[in-house]
Amino acid sequence: MSITHKTLDIGGLEAVYDRLAQAIDTAGEAQASLFLVKLALLNAQALGDAELVARHIDAALQDL
Repeated sequence: MSITHKTLDIGGLEAVYDRLAQAIDTAGEAQASLFLVKLALLNAQALGDAELVARHIDAALQDL
């Protein structure tokens, strides 16, 4: 059995970016880090692959 992952097109990525920016603003500066950790853990659970999550974390750290 092979595992396939859905990907987002540019429009989908833009929609996610906009929603994420709104959510960070709603959370406020004091709670933004907690919100992002909760979101990352929810997405990690949905992804179901700790090694893939680790690779995504490493990729996100690049070029900050």
